[in-house]
Amino acid sequence: MRFKEGAIGLTPAIDKLKFDHKGKMSIYLEDGRILIVPLALFPSIKKLSESERKKYHISDGQIILFRDCDEVFHIEQFLGSESTYRYSVV
Repeated sequence: MRFKEGAIGLTPAIDKLKFDHKGKMSIYLEDGRILIVPLALFPSIKKLSESERKKYHISDGQIILFRDCDEVFHIEQFLGSESTYRYSVV
């Protein structure tokens, strides 16, 4: 029997954030994966100061909130599959 390799069946959950690469954000997932995304894709985060970026909260492993930012960031925005969580307007 052959097993499928990769992150098949894993539900990504955010563990922590770091801003350890110039112009990029590292998102550490609970399963050991690390996403490195350019801040240019997230102007609301990019404009935060270094100290403001450290003031974040992770909700349910899926949502990132920054104290000094009005935006709510869902994990799917970093994975590039926002259509799976986006609310439809009724």
